[in-house]
Amino acid sequence: MNELKVIGREHIGHIEFTGIEGGFGKNKKAMLVKDIALIHGKTVKAINQAINMNRKRFANGIDIIDLKQESGSIKLTEFFTKQQIANFNNIYLLSERGYSKLLKILEDDKAWEVYDQLVDGYFTMRAEAKATQPRIDSAKRLEIMSENAQTRKGALLYRIAMQTKSETSKQALLAKAAEAITGEMTIPVLLKKEYSATAVAQKLGTTANKVGRTANQIGIKAEQPGQNEYGRWANSKSQHSDKEVPQWLYFDEGVKAIAKALKQTNEPQTA
Repeated sequence: MNELKVIGREHIGHIEFTGIEGGFGKNKKAMLVKDIALIHGKTVKAINQAINMNRKRFANGIDIIDLKQESGSIKLTEFFTKQQIANFNNIYLLSERGYSKLLKILEDDKAWEVYDQLVDGYFTMRAEAKATQPRIDSAKRLEIMSENAQTRKGALLYRIAMQTKSETSKQALLAKAAEAITGEMTIPVLLKKEYSATAVAQKLGTTANKVGRTANQIGIKAEQPGQNEYGRWANSKSQHSDKEVPQWLYFDEGVKAIAKALKQTNEPQTA
């Protein structure tokens, strides 16, 4: 691992985070998961879980470094308390490529909102080469520009899709967005029809609380964050504050499972 050094405080909008160089190559910038969590309005635990669930996709030394295992010259106590260092199983540092992979996993509005600011305003791959260093050759620069243009195209198509009321049009736009980013015409998992507990309750003639209790009783919810054939976890605004809270969204299979469980019980469905 290349030597790490703190280069000062950086800013994305009103959010301040720690600028770090090294680790993935000389003068290559990197980001602590601690700061990524702050920028995306999530907990460090949630970001670590998202990474660990897809850990095989992150190449060691290229996309990711676990500072808990290999801290180099950086002092972890500059960023974490001794208790936090002891409690965390992993203290991840991500390269630009690693952050781009994490973005695809997060798939939330905040991720797309900050992406351009991060790659254009922070990571050195998008910065001009320093006068004392060799400039990026023209072929590499064209490749970088092409990749960045495709990512922006995907982000734009995603935003348009999220504002589209027609389900058919939304699916077509999301498929195009996936193709722009991955190069393959794939339909993202989020295209499955999803229902909140309230929507399920309305379909089945019961209450949202009963739906939630039944789901817990029959064990159809995946571990957070994650999904299965019955539904997926998503973040939503709390009714009583601006804080985001986890919400289980039901797929059609989840609705069927709830309906079956309610049918088998003798309790009134509106209990």
